[in-house]
Amino acid sequence: MKAILPGSAAAASDEPVILGEAAEPEPGEDELVVAVEAYSVNRGETFQLDGQLDRRWPGWRPGKDVAGTVIRAAADGSGPAVGTRVVAHPSAYGWAERVAVPASSVAALPDSVDAVTAAALPLAGITALRLLRAAGPLAGRRVLLTGASGGVGHYVTELAAASGAEVTAVSATADRGARLLELGAVELLTSVQEAEGPYDVVLESVGGDSLPAALAQLAPGGLLVWFGQASRTPVTLDFFDFFNGPDQGAIRHFDYTVSDSTYGQDLAALVRLVAAGRLHPEVGTVREWSRTAEVIGDLRARKVRGNAVLTVS
Repeated sequence: MKAILPGSAAAASDEPVILGEAAEPEPGEDELVVAVEAYSVNRGETFQLDGQLDRRWPGWRPGKDVAGTVIRAAADGSGPAVGTRVVAHPSAYGWAERVAVPASSVAALPDSVDAVTAAALPLAGITALRLLRAAGPLAGRRVLLTGASGGVGHYVTELAAASGAEVTAVSATADRGARLLELGAVELLTSVQEAEGPYDVVLESVGGDSLPAALAQLAPGGLLVWFGQASRTPVTLDFFDFFNGPDQGAIRHFDYTVSDSTYGQDLAALVRLVAAGRLHPEVGTVREWSRTAEVIGDLRARKVRGNAVLTVS
């Protein structure tokens, strides 16, 4: 079958990925096979492709966010039947014509949710749901969100605002963050240094100088949830800075893979919200999958707001 392969799979290729041939998926007892119609590209996958994250294994191919139709049901009887339209979150291999996915990582789609919209849900949507659970009840609380113009940030903003939070969003440019105001943010900033705390909760995903600057805006006893390091720059903290504002504040490391719920359960919740008009995926670009390398370049250059979705022809 056709699949998107890491560029290193082809000698003399300067592209991050190429369209080539791969073996058909071999599903386990609890896995079904999905004919992929659309997939989303995540920033973490671009880090894997350029070797910045050591999370590849022999034979690895990218692809964690897909939407399509079940063409082979799980042998153990779990999951949707053949012919069901689904959104799925495999561990990898989804940028292909077909992919095997655990039945527990799949949710059925209603007719009202198309494949492009659904493909934007898995990683970013699941991360947002679990991030807000980690933050705790938000009604009436002030929330500072950094790196807000990506897929996760758009979901967090809309879900947190709907929960009664007062969200201040930080985006590199006003243009990239404009949609956040429409989704419920009360304020859009282009620098953490512009923020006027204190904030009850800080959701930090940039790293570098951003985290200590955001921490300084945290209320005494508040919570900073550290869920990313998009800048790829390490963070330096000073113990004594806590006494200047966030006294007794807590920093919590966040790993979206750790949860009491399955990916499938959280995907089903996201699908229900989209179908009810309560969640609006921000799809910044939709292109045919032969242009995946081009999209990766645009993501690295921060030219895409929200999610980037590719359609499989």
